[in-house]
Amino acid sequence: MTRLFVYGTLKRGDCRAYLLMHATCLGEAVTAPLYKLFTHGPYPALVDAGRVGSTGMAIHGELYEVDAPTLARLDEEEGVDEGLYQRKPIKLVDQPAEAQAYFYLRSIESMSDCGDRWRVDRG
Repeated sequence: MTRLFVYGTLKRGDCRAYLLMHATCLGEAVTAPLYKLFTHGPYPALVDAGRVGSTGMAIHGELYEVDAPTLARLDEEEGVDEGLYQRKPIKLVDQPAEAQAYFYLRSIESMSDCGDRWRVDRG
């Protein structure tokens, strides 16, 4: 099992939450203040703050325990093989065990900063 931190469309109630229907939700979680979150229209982009030469923020999301088949499906959905996202370790506060998250790999130049959590305007 892999512990996975999600911060956008995979969160409960969002458009791709169904991909985690066989995972165990461990509840809300917050990262160490080392990251930046941007919006790319209908989905978010998490990056290491050092990548953008900025001070990081504590990002709010949810933590799940995910089995290998679900993780493989998520990697496909997140475009890991296409170089869109990379799944790698993330530092969470008040969490003793390692967790992973999807980090955006492409340019964030034209994206807006989301602050500490991603919200999408659904009009």
